Amino acid sequence: MRREVAVINRVRQLRKERLMTLEVLAERAGVTKSYLSKIERGQSVPSIAISASLAKALAVPLDNLFADAEELNDVTVTRAGERQPLTAADEPGTRYEGMALQAGTKSMTPFMLYPSHDADSVPFRDHPGEEFIFVHDGQAELIFPSRTITLEPGDCAYFKATNPHKVRSLSPQRATVLLLVSEDRSHPSAAHTPHPHTP
Repeated sequence: MRREVAVINRVRQLRKERLMTLEVLAERAGVTKSYLSKIERGQSVPSIAISASLAKALAVPLDNLFADAEELNDVTVTRAGERQPLTAADEPGTRYEGMALQAGTKSMTPFMLYPSHDADSVPFRDHPGEEFIFVHDGQAELIFPSRTITLEPGDCAYFKATNPHKVRSLSPQRATVLLLVSEDRSHPSAAHTPHPHTP
């Protein structure tokens, strides 16, 4: 997909602009060198959590992984049919669509989420910052290691993204969930903290 290629190109481009080797970026983002190489070659699409770790390691806002800086605008409108797929249409796990990818530097990054029904196949994720999810359609379950929360259409949840978490669909059709990821900009050293999850 064109948007996946954009993600790949941005990771490689940003790494090279910073004169960083694959080894250095992989270590700072908490992923393996081989997995990072797959991302750059288009053989793997990073999850939102891994993307957040890469953004921290590269010292750029999360949305900069998905759009060139010169394309960023002060006001961005994303029509319903213009959301950019960030995962393959046949992705068995959670599917993501990007929104407002061309927006300028911001404190949150929005995504449309279509969680998988199979929670067991989805690993828990955590990253610096906070998350807000709003169930637009269907029924979803927000899962933490110690508890689960069922969310109906119109329900929402706000939580620290440092808590390991994942979301699954409970309704027959995949739920449609608005996800807002807020980056933790108060700890610049977080860019050098390895992410606890490797692929």
